[in-house]
Amino acid sequence: MTSAASLTPAPKPSRIFTVAWILLLLVGLLYIFAPILDLLADRSTGLPSDHMGAFLSIAGMSWSAAQQNAPGITHYITQLEIAYAAHELVFGILFIVIVAIPLRRRALWAWWTCWAVMLANITYSLTFGAHDPAILARSLIADIAVPVLLLVLAPFVFARRSQTPATA
Repeated sequence: MTSAASLTPAPKPSRIFTVAWILLLLVGLLYIFAPILDLLADRSTGLPSDHMGAFLSIAGMSWSAAQQNAPGITHYITQLEIAYAAHELVFGILFIVIVAIPLRRRALWAWWTCWAVMLANITYSLTFGAHDPAILARSLIADIAVPVLLLVLAPFVFARRSQTPATA
């Protein structure tokens, strides 16, 4: 039998929890909105406009020059961009579903799972952002916001819960 002193009820949802959770949902919406814009750009120009600077930096020529000089290579890059955006979109949908439902319920596994997004965030910043300061600046928003918001949510997620039927 567990003593009453060892049972600490979970804190009631506070304004801090709610604001941090909503901000994390907004970051999740960015993870959905950005790949949709990328897919539209891939369809119209073959490369998202925010990737043009990185392409120029790495390839040493503009996207339009590359399209004229090496259409097969640029077609391949467009196919990679489409696949990359589709993966981002799926990842964004999974992230927002995890944040919206189990993390709101303060599920510990959901909190830990949300940290996985940092691998993608940092990889994006190091690959694309390393070649384009505009991409780096935008990517740092998620690189900073996600861990800060998850740390704000941590006390609510890690709070011990009573195992009584009324609160379980």
